[in-house]
Formats: sequence, structure tokens, C-alpha cells
Amino acid sequence: MNSELENYYREYGKKVYLFLMSLSGDSDISEELTQETFYQAVRSIHRFDGSCKLSTWLCAIEKNQLRSYQRKHPIKE
Repeated sequence: MNSELENYYREYGKKVYLFLMSLSGDSDISEELTQETFYQAVRSIHRFDGSCKLSTWLCAIEKNQLRSYQRKHPIKE
């Protein structure tokens, strides 16, 4: 991981995790999706055009990750 990416993770990683935790209520899922959020961010950083804050862009990615997870793992009642 390059130093710039490490800085972003240090700056935003906990916020991403806590947001996912507030939505999912599961620490394991939140940790997994935090990692996946940053993985997807690295893969698509070329699409980030700066028209919004990086944190806003990450928030959109994390919401998509959570929705994708929920589709694959529906809650059984």
C-alpha cells in the first residue's frame, strides 16, 4: 500500500467502519466491508474527479458495498 493510500486509510478508515457498524450492527461485517470499500476505492480512484469530498465518494462506495452484501446475505427471519 503506498503512503498516500495509507494516509487516506488512517484518516477515513475509522469513519467508514463506524458508519458501516451503525448500519449493519455487526463488527465482523463492518470490518470486511471497510476493507472492501478501500479495495474498491483503489480500483476506481481514476473515476474520482474531485467534484465532491473524498469522504463523500467513500460513503457512496461503502453504501454500495453494504447493499451488495445484503443482497447476497439476506436476513432470515
